[in-house]
Amino acid sequence: MINTQDLTWIDLSDASNVPEAVLVWLDDDQSLTAKLKQKFNDFAVNVLSQTQINPHANESDVLNFSGQSVIREVELLGNQQVMVFARSVIPVTDDTVDLLAIGSKPLGEILFNNADVHRGELQITHTGSIWGRRSVFTIGTTKLLVSEFFLECLYA
Repeated sequence: MINTQDLTWIDLSDASNVPEAVLVWLDDDQSLTAKLKQKFNDFAVNVLSQTQINPHANESDVLNFSGQSVIREVELLGNQQVMVFARSVIPVTDDTVDLLAIGSKPLGEILFNNADVHRGELQITHTGSIWGRRSVFTIGTTKLLVSEFFLECLYA
């Protein structure tokens, strides 16, 4: 859906000229799943793929991990329309075994409901009218990367 390989990411704190309607979605420390469920009566997750492949170089660099990872790509739908494309890089470790079996459950819901999971700083990017954010979540000693891309229909 979105070519995430060659994007340039910057720390949210260094960003300027982000439209206010977009910033509301980018700069938020709560679960995106919870926020979408509040906004839409009908929320769903469409799993596009969940495969064990190598992450992009920029993803491996952020995680400082070069082992086997599962790449999970999903669409988050509000009222049966795609609002967000999400790509997660989940290293295969003892810390992540349960995450790899969540099926169509929202990953964010699981991460934000676990007090042992810690979220790092937000980075943002944009390509055309699509804005994205990503952050590293730490579970035990394992870091995973969650990137979320907000389609214009969400904030326009």
